[in-house]
Amino acid sequence: MIKHENILHQLRQWAVEEPMIRAAVVTSSRAIPHAHTDPFSDYDIIVALTDIKPFYEDRAWLETFGTVLAVYRDPLINDRGFQRSAYVTQYEDSLKIDFSLWPVELLRQIVSEPQLSPEFDAGYKVLVDKDHITDGLQPPTYKGYIPKPPTEAEYQALIESFFLDTAYVAKFLWRDDLVAAKYILDHSLKHQHLLIMLGWRIEIDHQWALKLGPYGRGLKRWLPRELWVQFEGTYTGAELNSNWSALFRTIDVMRRVAVEVGDRLGYRYPEPLEQRVLTYLRKVQEFPAHNLLVCDKDMA
Repeated sequence: MIKHENILHQLRQWAVEEPMIRAAVVTSSRAIPHAHTDPFSDYDIIVALTDIKPFYEDRAWLETFGTVLAVYRDPLINDRGFQRSAYVTQYEDSLKIDFSLWPVELLRQIVSEPQLSPEFDAGYKVLVDKDHITDGLQPPTYKGYIPKPPTEAEYQALIESFFLDTAYVAKFLWRDDLVAAKYILDHSLKHQHLLIMLGWRIEIDHQWALKLGPYGRGLKRWLPRELWVQFEGTYTGAELNSNWSALFRTIDVMRRVAVEVGDRLGYRYPEPLEQRVLTYLRKVQEFPAHNLLVCDKDMA
């Protein structure tokens, strides 16, 4: 495993020595004072170039920092009229560097804007600036990507969308279509709905000042122990009845957290909606499979 204390120095020296690189800016956790990092935390670096094409077309330069294990390259993306890209690079020694390749003109444009973009406001550190391009950047407030309290309409919409997707889980479980059921249960219900509600719950406890990680990262650290254990219990294996139980446990967690969030924000939890959906789900669970002939065209 690598020793990370030298990586920023290596990045700085590389940027200084490459004539096409005019500026290099570190963002994300490595640029935030007192941020929680570990040996597997990424280095996110914006590289401002006179021409991004040589770096985009030939990835040999990535080996400057070690033996590359695997790479994902973004397609060319239009941003404010300029093309940019990125290399998400995993090295064999555990180092991971996400290189954002920007033309110098894009960085100048962003610096000239009256308000910091969330990427910079979340935290940045200028490693190299050969032409004083970043001199006009405002100091970060470290509030980028921190969510705002939901409106009541957003709160209600998230809950109703959650309950809509529970019907998909039930349908796929009734069909013994495990892969589809698990996708909705563990991705849609949790990542697209429940994690958002859990995030609101955490933000309420921290005065809407906490930057949560993606994918539910850090959730165990921020949730009350009892609530984390209840959430952890919503995961299960491949057995059909276990997934039915996991579905109802997921609903239990959503109810508990949504009621707490609603109480703190002054919003009413839609109890009648939940009761209607639970009645429907139990009917599907108890519906005998042999009583219904399903044609392929009806399987949507």
